[in-house]
Order: sequence, then structure tokens, then C-alpha cells
Amino acid sequence: MAHRAAVPVNEPDASHGTMMIRVAIAAVGVASVLVIMKTVAYIVTDSIAMMASLADSALDVFASFVNLLAIRHALTPADREHRFGHGKAEPLAGLGQGAFIAGSAAFLVIESISRLIAPHPIEYAAVGLGVMAFSIAMTVVLVIAQRIVITRTGSVAVGADSMHYIGDVVTNAGVVLGIILSTQFGILIADPIIGIAVAAILSWSAVHVFRQSYDQLMDRELPDTDREKIKAVVRQHAEVRSMHDLRTRSAGVHTFIQLHIELDPQINLLKAHEISDAVEADLMVAFPRAEVIIHQDPAGVEMPVALQAT
Repeated sequence: MAHRAAVPVNEPDASHGTMMIRVAIAAVGVASVLVIMKTVAYIVTDSIAMMASLADSALDVFASFVNLLAIRHALTPADREHRFGHGKAEPLAGLGQGAFIAGSAAFLVIESISRLIAPHPIEYAAVGLGVMAFSIAMTVVLVIAQRIVITRTGSVAVGADSMHYIGDVVTNAGVVLGIILSTQFGILIADPIIGIAVAAILSWSAVHVFRQSYDQLMDRELPDTDREKIKAVVRQHAEVRSMHDLRTRSAGVHTFIQLHIELDPQINLLKAHEISDAVEADLMVAFPRAEVIIHQDPAGVEMPVALQAT
């Protein structure tokens, strides 16, 4: 006897959805403005560190746009053609994002090595420093707005985007350091070294995005900590004698949980249903936006031979 969520999958309310979409649009807008400004600054200064920051901001536009689409899909309920929702759109886009990041990192490494071999001074450093100061200020404001939305909505997608922009603040600070060392102290190799450092950060990001996308597309189980959390929630119910066949996966911001619980074989169907509802409700509190499917088994009763053959 399988019990499928009598309580609907938890969805953000309308105000939460609006907040998530607005902050995602703001992220795309901020990144787009910074791309334009850094393009001009790179042309003027000819700084490899500025080029690295420009590449990072270009990735931000792509990543934030993908994040916006992912949030819109996450807020779209399942339909007749997509019974499990639209969460797989996010990891599919993530594969393309990871490839783009890896290509940008490789290009930066090649350019940085060429500058290490033949370094030259940065021109119009004041322009570059002004653009980077503005970039850091805008990014900090965006991160603050994202943290407010995360606190109110618990959005995983906005949280991931926020972590990326926090890393951008550090990266931009590194670019400022590279420009100062090159122009004020004559350490010309500081500029390409900063470029290589940014390329390393981008490479790490590419690996992370590839791995996360691959795991979701291949329906990898949730981390052991989450699985143990699920077991702990189920075991809190004294009526549940045992559980088995726990299966989990994630798609975008949604989590899917399936399990069997063993109950007293003497209870009636209504009581079994009530127990399953209680277990399910607690699981959905622990895992917001989860879809829970519970199958009830009579404890100590072997499966009929007729069913074993199927």
C-alpha cells in the first residue's frame, strides 16, 4: 500500500516567489553593468587581471541568467507532461555553464603566461581602480539583498548565487591588489599572477558545477547526512516499527523522498494512513519543497508469493 503526499509539495508563497525572481533579475542586471564597465576598463588599461575580472563578470551574467530560469522553473508546478516538475532544467543548463567556465579559465591561463613571459606596465590605472571600486560596492549591495531574500525564503538557488558573488568580492579585491602592485611598486608580474589566480578559482567553480549537475542528472542519492536526518525523523514516530528501501534524489530546488515503513499488522487502513500522514508532514518540515512517497508494510509479514514473482 503506497501513500503519496496527501499534503501538497511545499511551494514558496507568492511574495516569496516575487522576492526570489526580483533578486535574480537584479543579479543579472548588476553583472551586465559590470561587464560593460570592465570591458571599457580593460581596453583602456590593457590589464590581464582586469581581463580576468571581465571574464568572471561575463560568467556572472550567464550564471545569474541560468539561476533566474531555474528559479522560474522551480516556481512552476508540475504539469501533465512533466509530472516530476521542471527541476532537471537547472543541471542541464549547469553543464553548459561549466563548459563555458572551463573555457574561460583556459583562455586566462594562456594570456597570463604570455604576460609573464613579456610583462608590460598597466596604463590609466586610475580608471581600472575606479571601476573595481564601483564593482565591489555594487556586488556588496547585491549580496546584502540576496542574504535578506535567503533569510525570508530559504531559497537554495539564491543561496548558491550569493556564495558566487561573495567570491567575486574577493576576486575583485585581488584585481585591485594586482593593479596597485604593478603601477605603484613596479611589480609587473603581479598583474598576470592575479590573472592565473582568478583562472584557478574559475576552474574550481567549473568542477563544482559539473559535479553538481552530473549528480542531479544521474539521480544521485542525497548526502549521508540528509539520509540520516530522514531516518531520524521517521524513527521519532513510535508507531513505525522499522523502515527500509529509502530512496532519495534532487532536481533543482526540489527533493524527492521514497521509503517503506513497517507498521502493526493489526491496525486498520485509516490508522495506517494517519501514521503515514504524520511521518510525511514531519519530513516536509525538515525538507521544504520535498515530494514524499511512503509505502506501508505490515511488520513481520512476508510478501505474498504471487507478488514476489512480479
